[in-house]
Amino acid sequence: MKRWWPAVGLFFLAPFVGEFLLGNQSIAAFGWLFLFAPMYGGGAVLIRETARRAGLGWTGIVLLAVAYALLEEGPIDQMLFNPAYLGLDSFAGFGEIPGLGLSVTLIQGTITLHTIWSICVPIALIEACAPSGPWLRRRGLVTVATVFVVGSTLLGVMQGIGFHFVASAAEFIGSAIVILGLIALAFVLGRRTTRPVDGTVPRPLLVGLTGFAVTSTYWLEAVLFPDGLGSEWISVAWWFVLFGTATTVIVRWARRQAWTPRHTLALATGALLTYCWSGFTQSRELDNTSLPVAFFGSAVFAVVAITVALVAWARVRRVGEDLLPDLAPDPPQA
Repeated sequence: MKRWWPAVGLFFLAPFVGEFLLGNQSIAAFGWLFLFAPMYGGGAVLIRETARRAGLGWTGIVLLAVAYALLEEGPIDQMLFNPAYLGLDSFAGFGEIPGLGLSVTLIQGTITLHTIWSICVPIALIEACAPSGPWLRRRGLVTVATVFVVGSTLLGVMQGIGFHFVASAAEFIGSAIVILGLIALAFVLGRRTTRPVDGTVPRPLLVGLTGFAVTSTYWLEAVLFPDGLGSEWISVAWWFVLFGTATTVIVRWARRQAWTPRHTLALATGALLTYCWSGFTQSRELDNTSLPVAFFGSAVFAVVAITVALVAWARVRRVGEDLLPDLAPDPPQA
């Protein structure tokens, strides 16, 4: 039980954060958590277990999370290929790539939401509460993989029937090549070890505030500029500047000897708190849900999320950082 309960926790925390805390689903539809869990939770558990069994650090986890993001919104629900999914006739005005029928804006949003919140944040929170090393034996891993495939296939079929849309063979093949390439890259770069370098690292509180500021800035663009920044390509460029700069700074910090598990957890907590407030802005747009019900649901979901974060912090303080090797960045070379 000590080993498998974290997998169960991650299995349900991933869809909770990815759909309900985000504000995509009403509290009245909370039962849908069990429909989303096989895809979201199954994907998160498979990524975490695969990474830790293969000795991959956070570089590998992030790359696997990007692959998951493109898999979910590509071959599974086909949102990246179908403008009607968003109620559009085409991706014009959304950074459409000429000749490919793809939206750069949509791809950026997909990668951001699923990589950070659907996968990495839940993994970091549950790992802080759980024992290190693999949580599942081979039989358990096969079971999760089966649930993931069956659940994802079911959702994909439901989406295809609902939208009367099936992507072209070229779109399926092209996305599969990109996804498999990201998975291969995760195993190459995720195993690469570097010697930790000297240098100071900000206190965990400042790291958490940095995570909160960066992710909140991302969401504030949509809140403050609902019609965009004047051109979709300005928004596309701004995304690269924001996350490119943040990634450079965080990677530099994480490579230093002073980086601890508390810093990793602080970063995840900062991003989680962003969803706690942005969920209110998302839930107000829910169809067939009154504003009081939508806001009540967002408040409840925020309380649950903050409680999970507090439990994670309590365990980190109780057991000490030396017993949480899985929270560290990529393993340093001896």
